[in-house]
Amino acid sequence: MTLLTTAPIRRLSRADLPRCLDLAADRGLPGDDRVCARVWRLLLSAGEGFGVDDPDGDGLIGSFVLTRYGPGLACLSTVLVAERHARRGLGRRLVARALEEAGRTPVFLFADEGDRELYERSGFRTVGRATAYTGHFRPEPEPESDLDVEHGAAGSRATTRRATAADLPAVLALDTAVSSADRTHLITRIPAFADQLRVAEGPGGPTGFAAAWRTGGTTVIGPVVAQDDRSARQLIADLAVRTEGELRLDPDDRHHALGSWLTARGLAPRISTAVMIHGAADLPGDHHRRFAPMGVTLG
Repeated sequence: MTLLTTAPIRRLSRADLPRCLDLAADRGLPGDDRVCARVWRLLLSAGEGFGVDDPDGDGLIGSFVLTRYGPGLACLSTVLVAERHARRGLGRRLVARALEEAGRTPVFLFADEGDRELYERSGFRTVGRATAYTGHFRPEPEPESDLDVEHGAAGSRATTRRATAADLPAVLALDTAVSSADRTHLITRIPAFADQLRVAEGPGGPTGFAAAWRTGGTTVIGPVVAQDDRSARQLIADLAVRTEGELRLDPDDRHHALGSWLTARGLAPRISTAVMIHGAADLPGDHHRRFAPMGVTLG
């Protein structure tokens, strides 16, 4: 037996944040600025972090975070192994421990193409795909005439506004209905975590919401929950025009029209990830209203 098969897998705390950042940087992920530290703080507070200490005392050599959404669903993310110990079985051991911690709760994740085999060997199956779109957002042109408005160029736009504290119960209700899971401990952290949170307004109150938050020099837009494609586009556009620099979204590939619209607005498809699940036939919830996750680390 090697140290990689016997080294303890222990619970992480927020005191382990510097070690998590170092491990992420070792794997080529952004890990040396305070924005990324904020993301890791969210992961370690909303989820349960686990790690393997380097037997030589040099930080962490492995990690994962399991974020539980009630008794019916959990998200597995940040399965990282230090480069110097890669391809030696530690990744499989971390995934096995995550499934052990989850028990009978179905677990889902977003997997890069290079990691799919690891998860398939652990019993995960692909149930969908998401594509990362990145770039600088170009707003839609304003209508040039009253005829354009009459034909829907402007008149069909949804109405969005900045969310307030009074909107939080409606946002929670929307997220629960769309995800079919209790994500209260995540959603209630969004107002403090995100740079922007907007809601789509309907006659009876909010019909959707979306957030924008920064990580590694890029602004991620997600989650995006909306009653239809038109509302999703407006939420994204109203967040994007209030943001400087590069954007990223990871929409569900089933929303073909949204992907085409993002491309037209200057964002290019970059990375495709597999949505995989263990312990259930499919990811629960209403994919028709779930346009984009909060990010590939949180679903």
